[in-house]
Amino acid sequence: MAVTNIHPIRTTLSKAIAYIMNPDKTEKGLYINSFNCSANFEKAAEEFMQIRSLGSGRGTVLAQHIYQSFHGKEVTPEQAIKIGEELAERFLKGKFQYIIATHVDKDNIHNHIIFNNISLEDFKSFEYTENRGGKSWENLRSTSDELCRENGISVIKNPQENKGKCYYEWQQDTQGKSWKSKLRNAIDETIMQSDSFDDFLEKIRAKNIECIYTPQNVIKIKFRMEGQERFSRGRTLGWYYDEPQIRKRIEQYLFLKTGISGRTVRTKIIDTSRDVFQTSKGLLNWAEIKNMQEVSRLINFLSTHQIHSEQELESRATSTYNNRMIIVTQLNKTQGQIDDLSDRIKLLRAYKKYKPVYDGYRQSGMSKKYKKENASAIDKYESVVKNLTELYPDKKLPSIEALERERTALIAQRTEMNESYKRIAAELKEIEFAQTSLSEYLKNIDRTQHRNNGTLE
Repeated sequence: MAVTNIHPIRTTLSKAIAYIMNPDKTEKGLYINSFNCSANFEKAAEEFMQIRSLGSGRGTVLAQHIYQSFHGKEVTPEQAIKIGEELAERFLKGKFQYIIATHVDKDNIHNHIIFNNISLEDFKSFEYTENRGGKSWENLRSTSDELCRENGISVIKNPQENKGKCYYEWQQDTQGKSWKSKLRNAIDETIMQSDSFDDFLEKIRAKNIECIYTPQNVIKIKFRMEGQERFSRGRTLGWYYDEPQIRKRIEQYLFLKTGISGRTVRTKIIDTSRDVFQTSKGLLNWAEIKNMQEVSRLINFLSTHQIHSEQELESRATSTYNNRMIIVTQLNKTQGQIDDLSDRIKLLRAYKKYKPVYDGYRQSGMSKKYKKENASAIDKYESVVKNLTELYPDKKLPSIEALERERTALIAQRTEMNESYKRIAAELKEIEFAQTSLSEYLKNIDRTQHRNNGTLE
């Protein structure tokens, strides 16, 4: 799991940056990166202040410091800095300069991210645009948890729901008998048939499934099948049945069908046509060097994968995405089997636990006094027997040990498939990054040339 926090820096900015970049903590600077600023702590602080000088109403905060710590040896340093960079990209949305450093000198690997409090985009402060009411930490925690799930890292359990699960693309149960299993199957099917989230809502309701969507509430979406007593919240069906993930899954299926991705991929290509770069030769020179470094990475990626045109890049993306969907389908099936076995094991254990109580009730001649004293256990036993009868109509119950062995074997299979999924997902991320980098670099050239031509005229 990853623990996160964020706090403002009001003084000694260069010392704070120097601390996180300590060579003794970062394998001699190996695990350090930066976005839109120098990787030298003194220069980075100066560049932060250059951008700060262009803003107004700046207040007393110079920068923000994010801390992200992983449990034990759950990640490698390489994984940690990649997750930290993704956290910075999603949380800061490419608007703020930052330095990231991964410290490996302690038992728990952790990231430090220091970012400018003033935006490159509009020169307004992070406090004003992103942290009104002091709630930025909630968004930070949510984004960090999302990344942990995507990378198969445990998350801190939600005390309200008492569950925390590792990441899988779609978690469905194809063999279960419960309302949750049936709902998952119906939602999965409808997602694959939908062209948008609104279309999904219309189609799921057309299947006689009540769906209440209230985006203004904490519980945004919930479902109830015909005959179901209570609503099931999307979140309790599994992380990938909550509203934001349903939207993402629809986009992913659309990409598979149309070849058009709905994802926004952020790159490190800097728009040098903006005024801040045109009025500062030093900053412009730094930005152009950074852009050339990104182009070099792009050329190296295309050469390594023997991709010679934009069409080949698009074809490779579609092919990789298809492979990803195949492994996800396999993971879904295996996860469904594991969940089904877990449910059955739980029922059999409850049956074993409460049967002696029920036997005592029968031996008492169905005594009202005995029932009153053991009402809860008797009710649970009767409910368990009802569920087991549906699962095993011939009343031949398997042993718990046999089901546990079967589940252990499936978990081993799931682990292998998850490693394959991670490799494919990493390749797809590289491809999407290459597509966006190429597009942004060409656009940047056009914008800069247009601006220069306009200046000459």
